[in-house]
Amino acid sequence: MSPDALIIGAGIVGAACAAELAALGMRVDVLDAQRIGGGATAAGMGHIVVMNDSPAELALSLYSRDLWLQLAPQLRARDAFARCGTLWIAADEEEWQAARAMHAVFAANGVAAQLLDAAELRACEPALAESMAGALRTEHDSIVYAPTAAEWLLTQSPQAANIRVRLGATVTSICAGGVTLDGGERISAAHVVVSNGLGAAQLLPSLPLQAKKGHLLITDRYPGLIHHQLLELGYIKSAHHASGTSVAFNAQPRPTGQLLIGSSRQFDSTDPTVELPVLAQMLQRAAQYLPVLPTLNGIRAWTGFRAASPDGLPLIGPVGDFACGLTRGVWLAVGHEGLGVTTSLATAKLLAAQIAGSAASIPVEPYLPVRFAEQVVHD
Repeated sequence: MSPDALIIGAGIVGAACAAELAALGMRVDVLDAQRIGGGATAAGMGHIVVMNDSPAELALSLYSRDLWLQLAPQLRARDAFARCGTLWIAADEEEWQAARAMHAVFAANGVAAQLLDAAELRACEPALAESMAGALRTEHDSIVYAPTAAEWLLTQSPQAANIRVRLGATVTSICAGGVTLDGGERISAAHVVVSNGLGAAQLLPSLPLQAKKGHLLITDRYPGLIHHQLLELGYIKSAHHASGTSVAFNAQPRPTGQLLIGSSRQFDSTDPTVELPVLAQMLQRAAQYLPVLPTLNGIRAWTGFRAASPDGLPLIGPVGDFACGLTRGVWLAVGHEGLGVTTSLATAKLLAAQIAGSAASIPVEPYLPVRFAEQVVHD
């Protein structure tokens, strides 16, 4: 039987979209060239965090974090969900004032957060450098092991009975009413959802997506060394650089007792090779915040590529002009950059509401792909 919907991409965004459409009673096929939870999903930190770079980003990340908190009791131990909270670290007085401003925004939007002065921060995270001025703690931010969470959504969730997964299935083209695989097989469906990150640009070359390469390193086990996800307040600024290479302190306590260390961003490389100068720069930055870091044993480093849109917000909705006229029934869920895990569940809700014709109850306008339509016309 032909599915009602085809999902291209079995990462966390595609898995969430599949589960949400299946919950509407649709028969859903998920196609991926490799494996469930591969690509950017496997390369990231799995940090579920409320971000406030813009009102639209704050709304989407907060909505999705709440959905993750609702889903968490159903997940398995292997999905490693933990409500560890986030500490936004202020290194100096200027950043302390930025923390206060962030706290005000969060308070106005109902986000539970507390300001910690320097003494409270040292009591909370003794491993941090004593020179830190303070921090903002968002207590309900969480972490999850996204690859297995994607697998759960597709194969173990209550909606999984309506989902079929085909791995090793490379989509080469999208056409009205379906897709074509690399072997020539045509699969028909009323709806096609493109949610394969940077791979979407190969199918729809006019999509305004840019690759941002990132490095991560994981250490040996040091239980109790840190307790929260730790980020410097300069992270937001570095995350939105438009060119070159930038690094920022980002450390996560894994349930295994390991530390996951990030982060870097590069625009001038599509090579997945770990670049030692960039990795060294990232670790040197991290050591300014965690002085003990140079004494720890790092056991593996890797890279991944975030798919970024020009305005930092994902593209969620009808494909429009990006599909050269074949627009009926083709949808986008791409361009999440570093917030794919965080915003995956909300993305699925927004997309399903549009497909079901009930989007009036959910604000989707800031994320609609049509906002880049003028750029496509000029190109």
